[in-house]
Amino acid sequence: MKNIFLSIVTALVSSLCCITPILAIFAGSGSFISTFSWTEPLRPYLILLTFGLLGFAWFQKLKPKPELDCDCEPEKKSSFLNSGLFLGLITVFAGLMLTFPFYASNLVANPKNESLSENPFQVNQVEFSIQGMTCSGCEALVEHELSKNQGIIKSTTSYQKGNTVIEFDPHKTSLPEIQSNLEKTGYTISQAK
Repeated sequence: MKNIFLSIVTALVSSLCCITPILAIFAGSGSFISTFSWTEPLRPYLILLTFGLLGFAWFQKLKPKPELDCDCEPEKKSSFLNSGLFLGLITVFAGLMLTFPFYASNLVANPKNESLSENPFQVNQVEFSIQGMTCSGCEALVEHELSKNQGIIKSTTSYQKGNTVIEFDPHKTSLPEIQSNLEKTGYTISQAK
């Protein structure tokens, strides 16, 4: 039983760096995101630990029980927490948590880009470096915060490159406003040269 609960904990912690950006979008807060970025380097080890704990729990559940040669009382039905169904549900939950980085961005609606200004030649482009992004959930958080700025026409964020490229209307927003929106995510932001 302890293995089952430990596998839940390890699965959650292994995806914590990817779950918190999505939770921040739904909660409307992003500043606490960077506090969980330390879990990202541990992710492979936590995944292995989760598999090991679940594998051991399944082994214990499926191994044949020794037959007793006696006229003992019949075995009582085990509780739901000790059932194969519960272990199966925990396995599915752990699988969903472990694969969360791959589908995290699908849980958030894509922000709408603004149409071009009256003068399409008045579009500026800026690139910001962002340290601390680890998955597509992080990208979704950055895009969500940028969508709150009315002057942004288009933004492209990449956790793999560690940046965001933004096209904006300088008559509707400014670089300090854009940087302020980005800093609300909790990541380390700097304007690329």
